[in-house]
Amino acid sequence: IADTGTLDTLPDRELCAGLAEVIKYGAIRDLPFFEWMEANVERLRERDSEALAHAIGRSCEIKAEIVALDEREAGPRALLNLGHTFGHAIETLEGYGTWLHGEAVAAGMVMAARLSARLGRLAPSDARRLEALIRRAGLPVDPPVLAIGAWLDAMGRDKKNESGRITFILLERLGAAFIEKAAPARELEAVLSGA
Repeated sequence: IADTGTLDTLPDRELCAGLAEVIKYGAIRDLPFFEWMEANVERLRERDSEALAHAIGRSCEIKAEIVALDEREAGPRALLNLGHTFGHAIETLEGYGTWLHGEAVAAGMVMAARLSARLGRLAPSDARRLEALIRRAGLPVDPPVLAIGAWLDAMGRDKKNESGRITFILLERLGAAFIEKAAPARELEAVLSGA
């Protein structure tokens, strides 16, 4: 049971931050849902009850599908972390509360899409679509300017890393994510530096 009326108690910034996770579900698993959000993001921001109910319901379904495939977090469940490797680093380096979690994840998803495109795995047009939707949701698309060494140190402490390698969730197309355990340093540093 989800009481969507509680969303009326949130400030606009908090509501927008929550939309980052909703966008994530479409980006990792469900292109039609992503397209629905492109058509309805303004309704979500205006707190349209029908749109919110649909977004929450579909987000819960997608999460349940992924968790059912991987109850012990050994594989596909990691896809739920799109944007989180970069986002957690933003939260750590900027201080918790400076960026809301959803804001950091939003910028992190854009960074993940940019890295995916730099690796030749995602069409640049798809990266731009994701960025445009995040922007329309009232969320940041650019991370704070931070030293590359600080980024790498913060991301290196992520609990999802294996054997000292930073694990990224990237996109091969909108609606399809994959796990990348060895992003080339040059491409990663280009994304971190805003190139």
